[in-house]
Amino acid sequence: MSRPFLFIGTRAEDEVADAEFTAVERFLGTGSGRLDWIRLERDPMPAIDLDRYAGFITGGSPFNSSDPVGSKSAVQRRVEAELARLLDALVERDLPFLGACYGIGTLGSHQGALIDRTFGEPPGTSRIELTPEGARDPLCAGLPDSFDAFVGHKEAVRELPRGAVLLATSQRCPVQMFRVRQNLYATQFHPELDAAGLIGRLGAYQHHGYFAPEDLDRLVDEAHRSDVSHPHQVLANFGARYA
Repeated sequence: MSRPFLFIGTRAEDEVADAEFTAVERFLGTGSGRLDWIRLERDPMPAIDLDRYAGFITGGSPFNSSDPVGSKSAVQRRVEAELARLLDALVERDLPFLGACYGIGTLGSHQGALIDRTFGEPPGTSRIELTPEGARDPLCAGLPDSFDAFVGHKEAVRELPRGAVLLATSQRCPVQMFRVRQNLYATQFHPELDAAGLIGRLGAYQHHGYFAPEDLDRLVDEAHRSDVSHPHQVLANFGARYA
């Protein structure tokens, strides 16, 4: 029997957390029951048998890797320490990992990237461009050279970690996707989001500093009009490659 994947969530809002997990499971394309889930914001990281899983996925979060240490809650500090220990093992063994949004900060900071608020983006669509390396990478197979994706983040990678391969970029945020070694990936854009998913998050995070609260209706309308079907291929490729 094929091994399951493991999704590591850090969102405290149950409705948003449930929607994120459901979207990842859907676009991963491996079928129901093939994605396990732990919520680090709620419980400490359990003991994980790395050989039990085909790959590891983490998504967005209210946490920011670049926040000053003194401003981080005890929960955030615990989550970061536990994710760092997990990445120690994953990077050493080059095991499959895909981190989206907060996941790019998590993998990036673990590998020594410079992460700050220089290239933050408000919620909405961003035009993503594959690099020549991205066009050849198996996780980007089937993607056009240029496509729209949903973004929304306060921080971003300003300088890649040493040895990382840049796979995708955009005009507003130069690091949209990179790879470490052969099997560890991170995206700044959200490969799991469709219009309904983004609209749900807009409502949940209206007053969390990602956008001016009065812009909600405009952003919802923009989400309805956006074609973000291509980024889902990243999750589908991850599921197909490592299942």
